[in-house]
Amino acid sequence: MPKFLFVYHGGKKPEAPEEVEKIMAQWGAWAAKIGSAVVDGGNPVGPSKTVFKTRLADDGGANPASGYGLFSAANMDAAIAMAKGCPILEAGGNVEVAETIDM
Repeated sequence: MPKFLFVYHGGKKPEAPEEVEKIMAQWGAWAAKIGSAVVDGGNPVGPSKTVFKTRLADDGGANPASGYGLFSAANMDAAIAMAKGCPILEAGGNVEVAETIDM
Protein backbone atom coordinates (compact mmCIF):
# COMPACT_ATOMS: atom_id res chain seq x y z
CA MET A 1 0.00 0.00 0.00
CA PRO A 2 1.35 3.47 -0.82
CA LYS A 3 2.75 5.67 1.95
CA PHE A 4 2.06 9.36 2.36
CA LEU A 5 4.11 12.00 4.12
CA PHE A 6 2.04 14.52 6.04
CA VAL A 7 3.92 17.75 6.66
CA TYR A 8 2.22 19.95 9.21
CA HIS A 9 2.49 23.72 8.88
CA GLY A 10 1.54 26.32 11.45
CA GLY A 11 -0.83 25.68 14.28
CA LYS A 12 -1.02 27.29 17.68
CA LYS A 13 1.45 26.05 20.29
CA PRO A 14 -0.18 25.34 23.64
CA GLU A 15 0.87 27.54 26.54
CA ALA A 16 -0.56 25.86 29.64
CA PRO A 17 0.03 22.22 30.68
CA GLU A 18 -3.73 21.62 30.50
CA GLU A 19 -3.73 22.74 26.87
CA VAL A 20 -0.85 20.37 26.10
CA GLU A 21 -2.83 17.46 27.61
CA LYS A 22 -5.94 18.37 25.63
CA ILE A 23 -4.05 18.65 22.35
CA MET A 24 -2.14 15.40 22.94
CA ALA A 25 -5.47 13.66 23.60
CA GLN A 26 -6.83 15.01 20.29
CA TRP A 27 -3.78 13.73 18.40
CA GLY A 28 -4.03 10.36 20.17
CA ALA A 29 -7.72 10.03 19.28
CA TRP A 30 -6.99 10.91 15.66
CA ALA A 31 -4.18 8.33 15.47
CA ALA A 32 -6.42 5.70 17.11
CA LYS A 33 -9.13 6.39 14.52
CA ILE A 34 -6.63 5.93 11.69
CA GLY A 35 -5.27 2.76 13.34
CA SER A 36 -2.85 0.62 11.36
CA ALA A 37 -2.50 3.30 8.67
CA VAL A 38 -0.11 5.11 11.02
CA VAL A 39 3.35 4.06 9.81
CA ASP A 40 5.23 6.68 11.85
CA GLY A 41 3.22 9.08 14.00
CA GLY A 42 5.99 11.62 13.59
CA ASN A 43 6.77 14.53 15.86
CA PRO A 44 6.73 18.29 16.02
CA VAL A 45 9.85 19.95 14.63
CA GLY A 46 11.84 22.93 15.80
CA PRO A 47 13.09 25.90 13.80
CA SER A 48 14.51 24.93 10.44
CA LYS A 49 17.15 26.17 8.05
CA THR A 50 16.99 25.98 4.27
CA VAL A 51 20.21 25.01 2.52
CA PHE A 52 20.81 26.43 -0.96
CA LYS A 53 23.89 25.91 -3.10
CA THR A 54 25.28 29.35 -2.29
CA ARG A 55 23.53 30.39 0.94
CA LEU A 56 21.70 29.35 4.06
CA ALA A 57 18.31 30.73 5.10
CA ASP A 58 17.38 30.68 8.79
CA ASP A 59 13.63 31.08 8.46
CA GLY A 60 12.50 27.73 7.04
CA GLY A 61 10.96 29.38 3.99
CA ALA A 62 7.57 30.94 3.40
CA ASN A 63 5.64 28.13 5.12
CA PRO A 64 7.94 26.35 7.59
CA ALA A 65 7.11 22.85 8.77
CA SER A 66 5.89 22.41 12.33
CA GLY A 67 5.79 18.59 12.28
CA TYR A 68 5.42 15.44 10.20
CA GLY A 69 3.92 11.95 10.07
CA LEU A 70 3.98 8.96 7.71
CA PHE A 71 0.77 7.10 6.85
CA SER A 72 -0.36 4.33 4.52
CA ALA A 73 -3.43 4.78 2.35
CA ALA A 74 -4.89 3.22 -0.78
CA ASN A 75 -4.43 6.43 -2.77
CA MET A 76 -4.11 10.21 -2.52
CA ASP A 77 -7.85 10.69 -1.97
CA ALA A 78 -7.79 8.31 1.00
CA ALA A 79 -4.73 10.08 2.44
CA ILE A 80 -6.45 13.45 2.06
CA ALA A 81 -9.52 12.09 3.84
CA MET A 82 -7.27 11.09 6.77
CA ALA A 83 -5.56 14.50 6.77
CA LYS A 84 -8.93 16.25 6.97
CA GLY A 85 -9.31 14.88 10.51
CA CYS A 86 -5.91 16.12 11.69
CA PRO A 87 -6.06 18.19 14.90
CA ILE A 88 -3.66 20.79 13.51
CA LEU A 89 -6.50 22.06 11.32
CA GLU A 90 -8.40 23.06 14.47
CA ALA A 91 -5.30 24.93 15.66
CA GLY A 92 -5.13 27.11 12.54
CA GLY A 93 -2.53 25.00 10.73
CA ASN A 94 -2.61 22.92 7.56
CA VAL A 95 -1.40 19.57 6.27
CA GLU A 96 0.67 19.07 3.14
CA VAL A 97 0.18 15.53 1.76
CA ALA A 98 2.72 13.90 -0.57
CA GLU A 99 2.97 10.30 -1.72
CA THR A 100 6.39 8.79 -1.01
CA ILE A 101 8.11 6.99 -3.86
CA ASP A 102 9.88 3.68 -3.27
CA MET A 103 13.20 3.51 -5.06
